[in-house]
Amino acid sequence: MIQVEHLTKRYGPTLAVSDVSFEVQKGEVLGFLGPNGAGKTTTMRILTGFLPPTDGRARVAGYDISESPIEAKKRTGYLPENPPLYPEMTAREYLAFVGKIKGVPRRDLKARMGEVAEKCAIEDVLHRPIGKLSKGYRQRVGIAQAIIHNPEVLILDEPTAGLDPKQIIETRQLIRSLAGQHTVILSTHILPEVSKTCNRVVVINQGKVAAAGAPDELNLRLQGFETVLVTVEGPAAEIIDRLQRVAGVNLVEPRESAGARMTFEIHAEKGNDVRAELARAIVESQWNLYELKTSGMSLEDIFLKLTTRDLSEEPDSAAAPDLGQQLAGEA
Repeated sequence: MIQVEHLTKRYGPTLAVSDVSFEVQKGEVLGFLGPNGAGKTTTMRILTGFLPPTDGRARVAGYDISESPIEAKKRTGYLPENPPLYPEMTAREYLAFVGKIKGVPRRDLKARMGEVAEKCAIEDVLHRPIGKLSKGYRQRVGIAQAIIHNPEVLILDEPTAGLDPKQIIETRQLIRSLAGQHTVILSTHILPEVSKTCNRVVVINQGKVAAAGAPDELNLRLQGFETVLVTVEGPAAEIIDRLQRVAGVNLVEPRESAGARMTFEIHAEKGNDVRAELARAIVESQWNLYELKTSGMSLEDIFLKLTTRDLSEEPDSAAAPDLGQQLAGEA
C-alpha cells in the first residue's frame, strides 16, 4: 500500500532525510517513531506531496508521488501536526468545504459528513465555530477532514500533541477504530502512542531508519536473548541449579523475594522458548510455581538504545537497511 525506497531530502547542505526505506501493508497501523528533529515530519510531507524528494521514490496506493501526485493525493488523508482548520467556520461548514475540495460527489456529501462526524464523535459540535472548540474537538475535526473522502491511506503527524489525558485516550481509540479500513502511518515521538495504537514500528534517527518491526521483534534483535521471569516457592540454591540444567537456558539470576517466594530472571538462547521445560522442571521438583512470563526491554528502552547510538558507526549503519527491508518480508 505504501512503498518508500531510498528516500532522501536535502535543504542546501542539511540532510534532513537520508536513504529511508520501508513498506506499510494494507490495513496496517505503522508507528513512525523518532525524537524531535529526526526527520519524521519531512518524510510525512514527502509522502503527502507537500514536499518533493531530493532523491528516491515513494508509492502511495500504487501511485508514484512524483509521477502521479494528484492520483496519490486523492487516496491520501493527512492530518498535519497543526490541523488546517478555519476558526470562523462551523465544523459542518468546514467538512462540507473540505469534502467538495476532495471530490466527494454532491449527492454523497451529506451522508459522508454524517458518517465521519459519528466516527469522530463530533456530532454535538457540528454547529459550533471551530475557533470556539476545545483542542480535543479541533483535533477530531482535523481527523474528520482527513477521512471525509474515505482515503485508502491515512497519515497522522503527532495526532495527540497538546491534548489532555482524556482527549489522548479518546483519540487513540479513534485511531484504532480506523485500522483495517485505512492504512495508517502514525508519526510521533511519544512512546505510549506507539504501544497503544500500532502493531509495527519504524524508528528513525538523524534522518535514517534505525530499525523496523514489531516491538517484540526489535526487543529480541537488540537484546539478543529471550528473557523469562519465574516466581517460585522453594530453596533458592536448588531452584537455580535445577533451572540452569534446562536445555537452552544460559543464565538464572535471583531478582527479588517476598517471604518464601523468589523471582528469578532466566536468559535463554535467542529464539528458544523454554517456558514449558521450566514449568515442567519446577512441578517435577514439587516446588510451588506462582508466575511464569516472558520479559524484555520496554519500548522506552528500545527507543533510547536506537536513538542515542551513533549511526555513523559501521555495524549500526550496515544493519539499518537490512532491518528496514525486513519490514516488507515480515509484514
